[in-house]
Amino acid sequence: MYLLYDLIWLVGAMALVPWYLLRRFCGGKNRQGLRERFGWYAPGRLALLEGRPVLWLHAVSVGETRAAVPLIRGLKKRFPEHALVLTNVTETGHAVAQDIAEIDLCLFFPFDISWAVRRVLRQVRPDIVVIVETEIWPNLVACSQQAGIPLVLVNGRISDRSFPRYRKVRHLLRPVLNRFACLCMQTEQDGQRILALGALPERVSVTGNLKFDMSCDGIDSMAQETVRAAYGLPTDSLVWVAGSTHPGEEELVLDAFVALRARGVKVSMVLAPRHPGRAQEVGQLLSSRGLKWVARTSLAELAGSLQVGDVLLVDTVGELLKLYAAADAVFVGGSLVPVGGHNVLEASLLKKPVLFGPHMENFREIARLVIDAGAGKQIRSSELTDELEAMLHDSETMQAMGTAGYNLFHQHAGATERTVNHIHRLLDN
Repeated sequence: MYLLYDLIWLVGAMALVPWYLLRRFCGGKNRQGLRERFGWYAPGRLALLEGRPVLWLHAVSVGETRAAVPLIRGLKKRFPEHALVLTNVTETGHAVAQDIAEIDLCLFFPFDISWAVRRVLRQVRPDIVVIVETEIWPNLVACSQQAGIPLVLVNGRISDRSFPRYRKVRHLLRPVLNRFACLCMQTEQDGQRILALGALPERVSVTGNLKFDMSCDGIDSMAQETVRAAYGLPTDSLVWVAGSTHPGEEELVLDAFVALRARGVKVSMVLAPRHPGRAQEVGQLLSSRGLKWVARTSLAELAGSLQVGDVLLVDTVGELLKLYAAADAVFVGGSLVPVGGHNVLEASLLKKPVLFGPHMENFREIARLVIDAGAGKQIRSSELTDELEAMLHDSETMQAMGTAGYNLFHQHAGATERTVNHIHRLLDN
């Protein structure tokens, strides 16, 4: 089975090589990413690791990387002598990772081919491998165990959509799961689901959700007017931020924005697609609606600031929290289309009222808690305009919702410490 898996991966990796090369030579991107995905590193790339114990964390993309930040900081505090290595699959995740001060080295995750994984393990020499959320790579798991390196799954979750698919192949998953030294799951339901897939009960723990231990790095102490000025946003209008939007969703969001303006609501908008590479496509959509817009990367060329009713199109990564701080109200995308949702707690962390759509399968527990706390509302696309208008005209309700969301963090904090304790125990063995 592993040989067949290797062959499939190798064929897939070879098919991707021309695409990576084209991007490199045409766009100047991904110069070292392709090499690193095969476990080949430039001379001196790993010099920071020499003579130091190493903790290897893997987070596939932006969401997992942001979720891992509290754990990264907790590990750095508990193990200051260790070098922290963070790998990502996506380039956007890699870009976000490079801004995390506690990380000593950011690398691209290797293709899950046995010889590539072994090559990385030999060079990085980790004392432990920590996988964020449910990123189960069979060769990484097998090769780590063969090398005597303990594996830990942290912030583990199994979505409503994934669970039926996993159950169909649980006879294949069971031996992979049993190679983990510890499986730290977000909720009791996640724990029960991974047990149903064959995990050993003595290795499963419910540690909570790391997202409740997020911090805003002082952004919350910045005056809203200061943040708006930094982004050229008007100070004489309401500001609505639509974050992490997807194809098919921007149209719905812009319909609501145009309708608000038609109703006389003095509102400006920040539109942040989940994948900034889609900015040109989204910009064309804005122009087709007759909306005046400015890209984040073009702000320096803007004389003065945006006007009431304009749109700031975000074509960068790593700024969403700061942009939420500029908002009066927030909508979190991936939820009006069947993507599974994104993290609504980022808005609550900054005391902002939050709206999201019906497709929150990947954040079902967080969505429930936010709704129950009165910190946010789950709406259909047809309700977006009316809900926004009601919210933007009621400052007391917006403030109460923001405060309720912020209080959730105090009620559900502690996952980081529980997770770090499990990792500490394994390192001491």
